[in-house]
Amino acid sequence: MARVSVVVPALNDSLMLAQCLAALASQTRQPDEIVVVDNGSTDDTAAVAAAGGARVVTEPIRGIFPATAAGFDAANGDLFARLDADSIPPTDWLARVVDAFDADPGLDFLSGPGDFYGSTRFVHWIAETLYIGGYVWFVGLLLGHPPLFGSNVILRSDAWQRIRSTVHRDLREIHDDLDLAIHVEPDQRVRFDLTLRVGVSARPFATWSGFARRIDWAFGTLRLNNRERPLLDRRRERRARERAQARP
Repeated sequence: MARVSVVVPALNDSLMLAQCLAALASQTRQPDEIVVVDNGSTDDTAAVAAAGGARVVTEPIRGIFPATAAGFDAANGDLFARLDADSIPPTDWLARVVDAFDADPGLDFLSGPGDFYGSTRFVHWIAETLYIGGYVWFVGLLLGHPPLFGSNVILRSDAWQRIRSTVHRDLREIHDDLDLAIHVEPDQRVRFDLTLRVGVSARPFATWSGFARRIDWAFGTLRLNNRERPLLDRRRERRARERAQARP
């Protein structure tokens, strides 16, 4: 049976982290370990994590990707299930994750969308329809495989080992999930399950400046990677491999 490590990067987010850890404690399939990465908190994030049964790892380099990468490096499981501190997974989330990987040994990455909470219906609609919906459509078209949503993503440990040295893990103003998706190897398989949902706070979309910052980081991530290697070249390589595998 696959061992599951849940990795949660956190910065001054003890109240929401407590909710996340409570949701993990209610899972029908319990995680084998929880790794909370304290990214330089000045509140009681580390204490809340320890009280919730998590192993606390510190990462002094500020940023979601430095913290996430530190958590993946420290995790001991066969599967790394990544949540944000404000993620609230339903009780069957991990059970469904394990079943999906058990049923498909060739699956390397699994992700799903978020159901946003904590704001108005209009903000939730923007976040779910324009931001997440647009992201799923655009990245899938651009890369030739489904995207990854950082608040709800699971990967095999060996998949991380293959790409950990190629992603931009030390950069702050970058979308870690988009960068991770870009560096998926042509032979690695990705699935985006629209029914595998978790609750996610809508606070980043509460202001237009917050929304604009996320869009700016997204295009910055695309520009950075495209300069290093054209994104369409990555897509063509994946398509060529798929065509070769489809030949009799």
